[in-house]
Amino acid sequence: MTEETIRILGIDPGLRNTGWGVVEASRGSRLSFVACGSLHSDGDASMGERLAQLQRGLARIIADYAPHEAAIEETFVNRDPQSALKLGQARGVALAAPALAGLEVEEYAANVVKKTVVGNGHADKAQIGMMVRVLLPLSRAESPDAADALAVAICHAHHRAGRIAARKLAAGAR
Repeated sequence: MTEETIRILGIDPGLRNTGWGVVEASRGSRLSFVACGSLHSDGDASMGERLAQLQRGLARIIADYAPHEAAIEETFVNRDPQSALKLGQARGVALAAPALAGLEVEEYAANVVKKTVVGNGHADKAQIGMMVRVLLPLSRAESPDAADALAVAICHAHHRAGRIAARKLAAGAR
């Protein structure tokens, strides 16, 4: 890995299944697949233990793959308040784990991720999976959660230059 290469962890949060994907972005828009998978919490465990399982899993992935930055998909509001609350708790862990490891964490709306990767903000999971395989031919996303996480990482790779420029501009205005 060169100095111009950045390693990005993408996270698709969920209480049952949290997808994760790691890519390397080189100067320009060149992307390389590193790894991906899904973390699963034990549905029979207490909520606290399930969240701890996700946190430990993300911490292990961060230690194993040493990403420089992380990106997470924002969640949409679910009609079921209990489901939305549980998803929000899992999302909190997914935000905190990389932040606790000292990584900068960016968030992207689902339609931004879809538009960036597929070209359509309303793409379905099959379209996302197909485009992830096109953009990262060596990827082996075995679950939709892992493919979605890789899509989040790809989205961040494409948007990060603009975010960095905006931050520098804002800092210079102070």
